[in-house]
Formats: sequence, C-alpha cells, structure tokens
Amino acid sequence: MINWFQSLEFVNPWWLYLLLLVPLAVFWYLKRLRDQQVFMTISSTKPIRELRSLRSRIYPFLPILSLLSLVGLIIALARPQLSLKEEEVKAEGIDIVIAMDVSSSMLSQDFKPDRFSVSKEVAKSFIDKRIYDRIALVVFAAESYTQCPLTTDHRVVKDFLDGLQCGILEDGTAIGMGLASSVNRVKDSEAKSKVVILLTDGVNNSGYIKPMTAAEIAKEMGTKVYTIGVGSRGRALTPQSRRGNGEYLYRMVNVNIDEQLLTQIAESTGGKYYRATDEESLQAIYTEIDALEKTEMEITTFKRYSEEYRPFLLGAMLLFFLEVLLRMSIFKTIP
Repeated sequence: MINWFQSLEFVNPWWLYLLLLVPLAVFWYLKRLRDQQVFMTISSTKPIRELRSLRSRIYPFLPILSLLSLVGLIIALARPQLSLKEEEVKAEGIDIVIAMDVSSSMLSQDFKPDRFSVSKEVAKSFIDKRIYDRIALVVFAAESYTQCPLTTDHRVVKDFLDGLQCGILEDGTAIGMGLASSVNRVKDSEAKSKVVILLTDGVNNSGYIKPMTAAEIAKEMGTKVYTIGVGSRGRALTPQSRRGNGEYLYRMVNVNIDEQLLTQIAESTGGKYYRATDEESLQAIYTEIDALEKTEMEITTFKRYSEEYRPFLLGAMLLFFLEVLLRMSIFKTIP
C-alpha cells in the first residue's frame, strides 16, 4: 500500500496545499471543545464516570470523520494518477559466454574466502549489469561442458553459478577445451557482438584441443575473447590432495599462471588479458569489460496513466454521509 501511494503522480498538486488547513482545523476544534467545557466542584467524580455510556465516549471523536472526509476530498481534487512505464527495445544485445575454471586450485585462499567464491560473486554482479544480453555459462577443469546455454533469464544463470562447486570434473586445467566449448555456444548466434570471458588460475595441462587452436576458431567465428588470470603474486595456500571424506589438504605453493598464453589468446581475437590479484582488481576488470562491450539501444519509452482519484473521492463521500447519518440518528441533539 505504501509503495502504491509513493508511485502516485498528481495532475493538480497545488490542491495539496489545502492539507495545511487540517492542523488548523484540529486546533480550532480542540479550542472550541475546551471553551464549551463547564466546570463545577463536587466531592467525587466516580458516580459520573460510571454513568458515561459508549455513545458519550464516542461522540468527541465524531469530527474525525469530517476531517478524514476533507483529506480525501483534497487528494481527489489533486487528481492522483498511477503511471505505467513500458519500453520497447529495438536492438540486439551481446551474446556473452562466461567460461569458469572449476579445478581444485580455484579454492586457493589468497582471496577471501577463496578464488572460486569471489569469482562467482563478481560474475553475478557483472551479469546484473547486462540487462539486454544473452549469457551462457561454461565450466572446465580437465574437461569442459556447458552449465547453462545462452539465455536472457539472468536469474537462471546466477542460480547455476550459485550451484557450482570445485571437484565436479576431473582435476586439471584444459583451457583449450573450455574456450572451444564457449565458442561452440555462440557459433550459430546472429548477435552483432559475441564475447567469451575466460577465467582461470593455472597452466593448460589437460584436454585434446590446444588453446591457440581454440583461439583461431574463435577468431574465425568473430568471437572476441577476454582472458582473466586469477591469483595473487608469490605463494598461496592451495589444495594439494584430498582425504577419503572429500576434505582438501592445503599447503603453500607458488602461484603459476600462464600469462603469455592467456595474452596470446586474447590479442589474437581482439580481446584483452587481465590479471586479478584480489577481489577489488577482479571487480575492476569486469567493470572495464562491461564498459568496452556496449551495444547502442534504441529504446522507445511511453507512459500509460490510470486515474486513482476515485477511491479517495468515494472514501470522502462515505465518511461525510456516515457522519451526517450518525449526527441525525444516534448522536442527534435537541436544540
């Protein structure tokens, strides 16, 4: 109800200035009521209090009906309207594939709580900004597959991101496989721009498709690839083995990212390579990609209005007639 009232627009807002009369009316009524009081001294008011009926208790509040009726009438005169905005988008967005490394090294704790959790959250923030784009999600480790095909239902994509876990694929880093699966997602797309954002924290050591072969395919398909290397510089607490119950065992190891390969992939397709050493730099990278990959939209906006004065006018009339009815019946006084 509050949100509905906040959405109202008034055609004749100057009528609302009459609401300033409401506190004056309240002051006048209280002063008049006080002037009409007659005082007398008696030993005890207990017998009189016991004689007070429900009618006598309600009567002083009767003018509130008139006051509310006046407020409703003033609002009705201001002609409240509810505006309904609609948009027609006359241009295509961009097809974007987010290819995310899900190997165990993504659980390294040089990011808080780890690289994988931060990467998912920052990706979701990026998705929220791409209102008109179709987005797909590809995951890879020693192999790759499509987690979510291209869709404009961004809630579904984010739900898949939330459900991602490291260890769902055989451990390893198949950058070529991840890129090839991503390109395959957009090969039949008719979008004006096709983009792959490939995020990894390691060196290509698995898969039967070479990364540069996949990059050549992306170039032939007119797909631009942005690559992101995730990991601090130096050493990081990284999973090295696993217990029988699935718990990872960590130790400090050197952070090793094949930045030369990732740079070659990006530059060969007209994209760019980025290094994210913490959450802030990863957010900045996605912000830059968001700014680089924009499509001009021709948007026609129009408004439809619905008149909302009727409930206020009807309420004012009902309250007014209710007060008149009560004064002429239950609260009727003899002159």
